[in-house]
Amino acid sequence: MLLNYLYMIDTHCHIYLPQFRQDLAAVLDRAAYEGITDIMMPAIDFGSLEQMAVLAHPNILFHKMAGIHPCDVDGPADGIGLKLLEKGRSKDMVAIGETGLDYYWSKEHISAQQVSLREHCVVAKQLDKPVILHNRDSTEDLLDIIEEQQDGRLRGIWHCFNGTPEQGRRALDLGLYLGIGGVVTFKNAGVDRVVAGMPLDRMVLETDAPYLAPVPKRGKRNEPSFMKYTAQKLSELFDISVEETDRITTENARRLFRLP
Repeated sequence: MLLNYLYMIDTHCHIYLPQFRQDLAAVLDRAAYEGITDIMMPAIDFGSLEQMAVLAHPNILFHKMAGIHPCDVDGPADGIGLKLLEKGRSKDMVAIGETGLDYYWSKEHISAQQVSLREHCVVAKQLDKPVILHNRDSTEDLLDIIEEQQDGRLRGIWHCFNGTPEQGRRALDLGLYLGIGGVVTFKNAGVDRVVAGMPLDRMVLETDAPYLAPVPKRGKRNEPSFMKYTAQKLSELFDISVEETDRITTENARRLFRLP
């Protein structure tokens, strides 16, 4: 039974990963208690889809995405679009991703990552589904490719937004929403100041669980129930109630993913 008066959508959660295997039922019960009604699950690779398929909870809806994480692009990415199109056209796939660019861990496959990102964008437009974008140390290249691909049909989320004000405004102008997660609560990251200058009606809440737990849970395994701390931080930044923050970001998510 849902006991919390808040209702939230976690728009980016890897709840299917092994880090949750031992206590998954308890994690989901805590999420439901805190008002999480929907969990959106970005893929890391095509094998993720099988892991997603077994998830269930009486008070939470699970939504799948198809994609290849940029850190999993370790060879030529030409032709990935055909398989992505096949997987992504399923009715239970609400988005394409996560895709994007990551120059932090390795610069060995930058060209292949860029090819993969373009393939994901093409498929997202073909299927009329959002694209979910990972970005680390690659912002300008990422936004340049989105601008190149934007023909009026592309929509999506800059997951774990941590850009400058100028980059944030450019992303918004390109039709993206900003995914706000635990990093906005980190005291020395400076993300909170940038987020405070962006429009709340273009933001969605996310955890990226099991990663990037918000303060006061920083350093621990992240989980969907911790998203309340991110919502509280946003409400402080915009000087509105948590309920209003919740309502706006939930409506944003439903509009973007076209959920009923």
